[in-house]
Amino acid sequence: MSVFTPVTDADLAAWLSNYAIGRLDGLQGISAGVQNSNFFVTTSLGRYVLTLFETMPRAELPFYLHLMAHLARHGLPVPAPIANRDNEYLGTLSGKPAVLVSRLAGRSEMAPTEPHCARIGAMLAGLHLAGASFGRKQANPRGAEWRSTCAARVRPHLAPDARAELDAEMAFQGGFDLKALPQGVIHADLFRDNVLWDGDFIGGVIDFYFAGVDALLFDVAVTLNDWCAGGDGRLDAGRTRALLAAYAGTRPFTDAERLAWPAMLRAAALRFWLSRLEDFHLPRSGEMVLVKDPEEYRCILRRRATATDLPALPA
Repeated sequence: MSVFTPVTDADLAAWLSNYAIGRLDGLQGISAGVQNSNFFVTTSLGRYVLTLFETMPRAELPFYLHLMAHLARHGLPVPAPIANRDNEYLGTLSGKPAVLVSRLAGRSEMAPTEPHCARIGAMLAGLHLAGASFGRKQANPRGAEWRSTCAARVRPHLAPDARAELDAEMAFQGGFDLKALPQGVIHADLFRDNVLWDGDFIGGVIDFYFAGVDALLFDVAVTLNDWCAGGDGRLDAGRTRALLAAYAGTRPFTDAERLAWPAMLRAAALRFWLSRLEDFHLPRSGEMVLVKDPEEYRCILRRRATATDLPALPA
C-alpha cells in the first residue's frame, strides 16, 4: 500500500459528496506496501481507508469488494466496503478506480508468539470456510500462470547464480498440479502487516487485493512462511505447530494436502521472491513507494527447498 497517485483535499471532498459519511476532516497517505495508492481518511462521522487501484483491471475489482462484504457479513474482521449514494462500492477518483472501506482498530504485531499464530491459523480456516459460499469466481492473480510469466520478465536482470536457482525452482514447481488439491477463496497475502491486533484478539484482516480462487493449502503456506519464520528464514517449531493445529481444528487437512505440503511451502516462497524481484528490477514510479528486499524470500525459498525437517501437517 503505497502512494503512486496523489489526491488533494479538494478533489476528495468533492468525491465524498456522493457518500453519506459526513465532511472531510483529514487525509493522510500510507507508505507501506507496493501495489496501490492508499490513504487514511477521517470524516465528521468516522475513519476510513481510501484505495486507488493503480494497475488492476476495473472489471476484476468487484470480486474483491464483494468478497470483503461477504466475509464481513459472516462475522470475520475484514474492512467493509462503503457504498455511495448510488449503492455502488467502486468509484473513480483522480482518474483511477477507487473504493472507500471501513478502517479497523488495532496495530500490526511484527514479533508474533505462539498464541498469535494459533489465532491466525483459526481465523484463516474460518475465512476459507466462509469463502466456500461466496458465489463469484476469479483465479489467484499470482497463481502458477503469473509465476511463469513473471519469472520470464525478471530472469534477464538476475545474476547467473540467482538465474540458475530460479530456473531450477520453476522446473520443480512445474511437476505439481495444484488443482488436484481442495480449492476455494484465499487471501493470498496474509502477512503480519496485513493483520491488526486489538489486544489479544484479531481486530482486522486487511489488503484482500491479491485474493482469488486457488488451492487452500497455498494460503496456509503463504501465511506460515511469514508468521512462523525467523530472521534466517527457518521455521520456528512452536509457532508452526500452533498455527497448523489451530487451522486443522477448524478445517482438517486431506491426505493429498499432506503429500503436497513441502512443495507448497516452496511455491509460496517462490511467489514472493518473484514479486519482490519484479518490484526491485522493474519498479513503478510513485510519490511514496516501499520496495521490499527480494533476498529475504530467496533465503526462505532456499531453506524450504533444502530442509530435512519441515513440519508435517496434523493428521
